[in-house]
Amino acid sequence: MSGIYVHIPFCRQSCIYCNFYFKNGNKQSEELVNALLKEIDLKVNKMPFNLETLYFGGGTPSYIAPELIQRLLDKVMKISNYPQLAEVTLEANPDDISRENLEKWKAMGINRLSMGVQSFFDHHLKWMNRAHRAEQAEQAILLAREMGFELSIDLIFGIPGSTAEEWSFNLEKAVAYDIQHLSCYSLTLEDNTPWKKLVNSQKYPMPSDELASEQFICAMEFLSKKGWLHYEISNYCRPGFMAKHNTSYWQGKPYIGLGPSAHSFDGESRSWNIADLNGYVQAVNEGRVPEEREILGNSEKHNEYLMTGLRTVWGVELGKIRGFGFDTTDLLKQLEQYANEGMVVKEGETYTLSREGKLYADSIAASLFVESGDAS
Repeated sequence: MSGIYVHIPFCRQSCIYCNFYFKNGNKQSEELVNALLKEIDLKVNKMPFNLETLYFGGGTPSYIAPELIQRLLDKVMKISNYPQLAEVTLEANPDDISRENLEKWKAMGINRLSMGVQSFFDHHLKWMNRAHRAEQAEQAILLAREMGFELSIDLIFGIPGSTAEEWSFNLEKAVAYDIQHLSCYSLTLEDNTPWKKLVNSQKYPMPSDELASEQFICAMEFLSKKGWLHYEISNYCRPGFMAKHNTSYWQGKPYIGLGPSAHSFDGESRSWNIADLNGYVQAVNEGRVPEEREILGNSEKHNEYLMTGLRTVWGVELGKIRGFGFDTTDLLKQLEQYANEGMVVKEGETYTLSREGKLYADSIAASLFVESGDAS
């Protein structure tokens, strides 16, 4: 499976925790779309002609006119051998959801929405500087379900001052709406965010690892009892509803990224466009893609496989690890130790994280990394 990601960087306002590339306001949306169409032409020889998924992310893609999304979708379909894509996802905020927009999105072929709900409590949303309120989110979910969209919603846990009861309520509320997919993200303090500045000035509290861990465990236990599959650290679904596009990332499949700050991967190298709208538009209008590229050596491939694989239900396979050409003696000893400690589950030559191990996914993966030049 191959996919295309399109980055639409516009937002109504700045969420305090967000470190993705975005711009407030959408006055340059038509200018951006014209540039995106040109970037597709510049990359047409690299485009996946076995295209199966298309993902509009951001930013807030739902914030721009549906007609602009239509132009991009039409262009992509012209280069695809498939008359209909398996999954076309649009990230949307509740404040952009209306029957008119939903009808237009559905008519153009968008079949999945990823909705940024984050919480069903207004005081949480106000703390995060979200543009919507809880009632809008509930109405948007009901309307999207009525219109027949496959629906994923985002929730954030670890919000300073939040309670176990509030987090349980958020989970119960989400599942009660009969959605198919749920992404639960831990609120983390990132550089170059309004929250980091507020924390540094002691106006806002630091996040609590203990609170985040408690709420993460709560989500795992609650959703497991409901029969949901925890197929990636931050992602849960009802059986049969894994996010196809994002799953291709986690399984190391090639994809193309379009737009400012968008990343691409061809199996051997990773590239990324500049995170600057005006610079991106100017470069594309001059007939060049404003990107940087990194050729991945075996050490980078080895480490990325461990980092992404251990986050998923599929885990990592010893045969694949050996294929990178490194001595696996120490790695195997470390994995066996983690298995004895109950952090890792071993089935044949496949290793997955246990529930306890998921709390330490990044540090476990990092402990198994190799340095460049260590190949045997």
